[in-house]
Amino acid sequence: MGLAGTYSQVLLHIVFSTKHREPLITDAIRERLYGYIGGIVRAEQGALHAIGGVEDHVHLLVRWRADAPISDLMRTLKSRSTKWVKSEFGIEFAWQEGYAAFSVSKSQEDVVRGYIAKQAEHHRVVGFREELIKLLDAHGVEYDARWVDD
Repeated sequence: MGLAGTYSQVLLHIVFSTKHREPLITDAIRERLYGYIGGIVRAEQGALHAIGGVEDHVHLLVRWRADAPISDLMRTLKSRSTKWVKSEFGIEFAWQEGYAAFSVSKSQEDVVRGYIAKQAEHHRVVGFREELIKLLDAHGVEYDARWVDD
């Protein structure tokens, strides 16, 4: 007897920054932006399990679909949220072009949730560049250091 459908558990830890790491995600914007991002993920048929960050970047823990590229989600998420922030808050806002996405095993979901929840505390001592390089190295992702700051 075969499977009637497709079953998956694709958990992703996604990290991306504001353009030029501008500190634009202020207290006045943060919670509403996070809610809006959650709505975009749901509209794209994903599930946002956690979101957090500081003024210049965001971390997401997302359960994503097996039938859609992560790049489609990120393109939609960034374009819609950029337009929304500009119209809702009347500020010049943009995300960096790229992003980092890491697979997360179900057994590590709570660890990643905790990491995302403690971003403000974490970034009192660790900068974004250092954090991103540690994540890339921990996941065995090859990168060109010249583009880490882009």
